[in-house]
Parts: sequence; C-alpha cells; structure tokens
Amino acid sequence: MQLAACFFLGCGIFLASGYNSFSKSMETIGKKQYQVQHGSCSYTFLLPEADNCRSSTPYVSNAVQRDAPLDYDDSVQRLQLLENIMENNTQWLMKVLNQTNRLELQLLEHSLSTKKLERQISDQTNEITKLQEKNSFLEKRVLEMEDKHMLQLKSIKDEKDQLQVLVTRQNSIIEELEKQLVTATVNNSVLQKQQHDLMETVDSLLTMISTPNSKNNFIAKEEQISFKDCAEAFKSGLTTSGIYTLTVSNTAQEKKAYCDMETGGGGWTVIQKREDGSVDFHRTWKEYKMGFGDPAGEYWLGNEFVSQLTNQKRYVLKIQLKDWEGNEAYSLYDHFSLANEEQKYRIYLKGLTGTAGKISSISQPGNDFSTKDADNDKCICKCSQMLTGGWWFDACGPSNLNGMYYPLRQNNNKFNGIKWYYWKGSGYSLKATTMMIRPADF
Repeated sequence: MQLAACFFLGCGIFLASGYNSFSKSMETIGKKQYQVQHGSCSYTFLLPEADNCRSSTPYVSNAVQRDAPLDYDDSVQRLQLLENIMENNTQWLMKVLNQTNRLELQLLEHSLSTKKLERQISDQTNEITKLQEKNSFLEKRVLEMEDKHMLQLKSIKDEKDQLQVLVTRQNSIIEELEKQLVTATVNNSVLQKQQHDLMETVDSLLTMISTPNSKNNFIAKEEQISFKDCAEAFKSGLTTSGIYTLTVSNTAQEKKAYCDMETGGGGWTVIQKREDGSVDFHRTWKEYKMGFGDPAGEYWLGNEFVSQLTNQKRYVLKIQLKDWEGNEAYSLYDHFSLANEEQKYRIYLKGLTGTAGKISSISQPGNDFSTKDADNDKCICKCSQMLTGGWWFDACGPSNLNGMYYPLRQNNNKFNGIKWYYWKGSGYSLKATTMMIRPADF
C-alpha cells in the first residue's frame, strides 16, 4: 500500500532539526497530524489514514487478522515508507528554503540597488533643479543685457543721425567757403597782377627818367616780345635773370615767366617755384592749365603753355630742392614733355641724373595730371584732395612739389606737404623748390 504525506508549512524556514521532532511524534502511529516546531516557525503534516491510502500490491485483510505480527511488520514498512517520503520532502523543503534564501538575498540586493538608484535619481533631480534655476537666472540676465544693448544701440543710432546731419551741414559750409576762397583767390591774383604791372611801369618810368638813352636789360625785356623761351632770350644777349615776356610760336599768347640766366649756363625757363608759402597751390584744373601766382615769387607757369613749348622740340627738366637744414639737391631729366589737354597733360621723362635720388620720385611711366576738381590718378581715393595741390599722381605716389607749404619745425610728418621721397622721404616737407626747362640742344 502506497502512503501519501500531506503537510502545511507554517513558516518560510524549515531546518533539519525539525525532522527529529517529527520522528519522535511518529512513535504514536495512531495520530492523524504531526507538528514540528523550529524557533518561531512551526510545520504541520497531515498523514492519511490506512483506509485512504492504497497499495499497488493486493492487500489481504485475512492475513492481517490471522497473523498479528504481520500487522506490525506492515506498520513498520508503512513507517519506513513515510520516513522515506518525509526525507524526500525534507530535501525538497531544503531546496525550497535555499531558493527562498537566494530570492530573499536577490530581493535585498534589488532593494538596495533600488534605494541607491532612487538616491541617484534624487541627486540628479536636485542638480537638474539647480541647473534650471541657474538657467532661469541666466536667461533673465541675457534679457536684461539685450534690453540694455538695444537702448545703447538706439542711443548710438540717434548720435549717428545727429552727426550725419552735422557733417552734411559742415560740408555745405565748406563748399560755400571753398567758393568764397576761389573767388577771393581770383580777386587776389588779379590784384597781384595789377600791382605787379603797376610796379613795372613805375620802374620803367623811373629808369627812363634817370637814363633816357641807356639800353639796360630791363627795357630790353619789356620791349622784346618775340622770345619763345628763356634760352632764346639768353642767346639774344639778355643774360640777366628776371621776368621776361614769352610768346608761343604761331600764336599771340603771351606769358610772363622768370628766366634763370645763371644756373648751369643759364637759359632756363622756370615753370614752377616755391619759396615761402605766399601762394596757394591747391587750385582747379583751369588755373593749373592757364597758370597762376607771381613770376617774381611763387607761381605755376601753366600746363597749356609748357605742353605747346615742349612739343616743338626736345627739352630737359631740372628740379632744384632745398631743405630746412641748408642742404640742396637736384634731379635732371634729359628728356621732358607734356601731352596736350585731351591727354590730361601726361608727363614724359627719361634719363635721370642728379643728387636727389637715384630713383625718380615722379612715377614712371608717365601719369596724368590731377587737381582737386579733376581726379586722374590711379588711386580709388582722390590724391589731389587728400594731399592738396595739382600733380602727376600715381597712387598718391612718392612726390608732390605742389603740396601744402609748412614752415620750419612744422614740416615733419606732413604727408600732404612738399615732398620728394627719394631724397627726404614721404613725411618731410621741403623749404623751396624750382622746376625749370630749356632746350636739350642749348
């Protein structure tokens, strides 16, 4: 007969010592339930009675009734079977207990991990909260700065608009002053010419009164009207430096020019002279074309006259320079000419010698002439307006003998002054200059 053991687990822990208590309880076989106490846990087992348990082998009741020892043996076998069953159950319970302990350990580890993760999440949440607060503060600061910058930009824009209005107004004033200056300059030139003519007349009268029969150079110069240049006057016997009247060939045009009859053998027609800053050289295209100033002092002979003169035959150009320290130098070009007005009085130079630099301070090949109202240079700026005067500018180049006149101790670091780069550099303004020409075959 096969027996089945039924039990209730009163606690989640079952130890091996419970089996001993259970064995003792099984001494009285007539009981139907058995209880095992282990610490605070108790285990109760219910065993079925003999009538409820059936053996796989035939059971003969008559044999038990006939022979009493057979009942005892049968009970022992049953007990042995129950013990085996209990042992198997005990092993199974031990496995369950071990598995339970492992599960409890895993649960504990999981709980610890969960708590650690919760702490990390809490810390991260706090960090995020702090970052959000900081970000909100920064956003507020950025908005404040943007508002401040917008106010500053508005203020700057208002100031710019005011300055623009002021500049426009000043430009209008400057233009008006320039017009007045041009008018005053023209009037001054007319007055100077009238004064000069009057003085010449007075000198002539005084000379005629004092020496009515003398034939001095001055009377000869006033009476002579057919000289085309100073070289021709020199060859005619007039060898005294001074002012002569020149006439362009085949025309009735006359020009008063200063003739240098002493330097290098004489015969030089002076086309430009600077010595004291008494004449303004920041002139218009027309003024440079016709000439201006006083031949007895500072003046410009005139581009048109020089162009017609230098295109009749070959001329040489000599440029004499003086600095404020008493030094002198010169540049001599053995071929010089000016193109006509249609070609913007372009300058042609060849064959440089002299002491004012081994390199020509007038840029080559030739450049067009520029004035404040005629920009013909090779610069995006207007060199004549920036450097003042009329000249053969390249890109505001290394020379400008018609620049602003600066007196001693004010002549350094003046880039718009009278400069000749390859002698004194670009920032030194010279004391005096003379440009003069004569035929190459003189």
